[in-house]
Amino acid sequence: MLDERFTCLICGAKIEKLGYTARDHCPNCLSSLHVDINPGDRAENCGGILEPIGIELNKKGCQIIYKCKKCGIKKKNIAAKDDNKDLIIELSARPVN
Repeated sequence: MLDERFTCLICGAKIEKLGYTARDHCPNCLSSLHVDINPGDRAENCGGILEPIGIELNKKGCQIIYKCKKCGIKKKNIAAKDDNKDLIIELSARPVN
């Protein structure tokens, strides 16, 4: 997995490297792209937008729950230390089905 700078394709924010692991979502809007089957492998052909739909707290910490707008799959990613805390709080109030 590479820790790279990127421009978010959803909100346009310029995103810096995370520094302790590869960044897999935008810390500003929390969105991601459906490009991995396993973390960092870039083997998924879907390429849809992974929209944040909720939060789960578990032994791994705070995980963002996503739903792909293209194929409908649900995935989870661990929240990063610099993620938008206001948006995480907002998502935590939403029930996830």
